[in-house]
Amino acid sequence: MNNEQAERMKSGSGFIAALDQSGGSTPKALLLYGIGKDSYNNDAAMFDLVHAMRERIVTSPAFSGEHILGSILFEQTIGREFAGQPAADYLWETKHVIPILKVDKGLVELEDGVQLMKPNPGLDDLLARANAARIFGTKMRSVIQSANPAGIARIVSQQFETAHQIAAAGLVPILEPEITITAPDKKDSEEILLEEITKRLEAEPFPLPIMFKLSIPEVDDFYAPLIAHPAVLRVVALSGGFSRTEANERLARNHGLIASFSRALTEGLSVSQTDAEFDAMLTASINSIYQASLT
Repeated sequence: MNNEQAERMKSGSGFIAALDQSGGSTPKALLLYGIGKDSYNNDAAMFDLVHAMRERIVTSPAFSGEHILGSILFEQTIGREFAGQPAADYLWETKHVIPILKVDKGLVELEDGVQLMKPNPGLDDLLARANAARIFGTKMRSVIQSANPAGIARIVSQQFETAHQIAAAGLVPILEPEITITAPDKKDSEEILLEEITKRLEAEPFPLPIMFKLSIPEVDDFYAPLIAHPAVLRVVALSGGFSRTEANERLARNHGLIASFSRALTEGLSVSQTDAEFDAMLTASINSIYQASLT
């Protein structure tokens, strides 16, 4: 673990930019950016296009460590370059933004109200690649769709087991048990989730601090005990389908919780914009999310 990066993540002002769209989410991200499916005919071309979008974002003058603490990258990105530098090195050395890697392989089918992560037998090899690329930490997502205690317990168990594997490799794990914002019993799910997380934190010490990426709660400051927990480096929030305006408003009411937005960050950006238009839109987006993360 890079101690300078850890201290910056712990006490710095800003938010995490999530630029980790995977094969499943990339077509929608490109479409919102103005690139339809008729612009590519295979996955390789699709990933080239989304990398160009990411590179345009991170090389923009608007994107810097002044407002952004870290950025989550897709697995392929660590083998690519931004502005002629290895992607992770560019983020830290040029932009002073901490590089983080998405390591999950997607979700299994819904069972007991939740979607666990798919098996990931190549995780150790990926963690070795991440260390070689000077990545600080990792992120892994599973999904809770209803307040099923057994399902949520399984989600938390899988997240913690994987987090131990990641921490043992010297990387800071970000656990992301997302609760869908459309769940009719979202508040109940949050109560079960926090109880399960708290039990596991008290029972299972980690060699490194850990982080959580959670849906913005229904009750303001609900995750305050987790934010204050000595084993937790930071708690960040996903936008979860809210517009940027609504996500920012909800986030600002939660003290100590900072953003880790993806679609809300890139909302309004278009491939057809001039560089000046693109930079102005990105500046406005970053500034608004940064302000919401200061509370």
